[in-house]
Amino acid sequence: MQAMTDLPPISALSALSDKICSRASVSARVALLPRPLVFTNGVFDVLHRGHVMYLAQARALGASLLVALNTDASARRLGKGPDRPLNNEADRAFVMAALASTSLVTWFDDDTPLELIADLKPDILVKGGDYDMSRLAETRVVESYGGRALALPFVDGYSTTALVRKIRQS
Repeated sequence: MQAMTDLPPISALSALSDKICSRASVSARVALLPRPLVFTNGVFDVLHRGHVMYLAQARALGASLLVALNTDASARRLGKGPDRPLNNEADRAFVMAALASTSLVTWFDDDTPLELIADLKPDILVKGGDYDMSRLAETRVVESYGGRALALPFVDGYSTTALVRKIRQS
């Protein structure tokens, strides 16, 4: 059994919490981040290898990575199933904040992060390779102020939906 003195200090947990910010405070927090700022978003319900690889690639494109998570209500509207997300928004944010690639985590409650992107003006918008960037309103907003919108290659074989299906079949 591990002695209590061998546990990480509470400050380590506090550092994770410091990477999570409300929608109301995100503009002020983003202003303190090094640029270029990379922005991505998603539910990230059950974090898997595909997510981690994608987020590491996104982070490598800039000096900071902001991850905007769908709130629970927003995630439910995506139609992935009546019991999704499996992990609530606070838990998903904490897991996301624990990743070295992530600089800051926030939420959005709309169906898309369009308003958040327009407010924050990230230098680079990144989505997974399963998105057609030319069809996204978010791309047009980012490009309107000189930013870039990129689709990173999709990591085949990794899907939260497929993982949930596999678990249920067991």
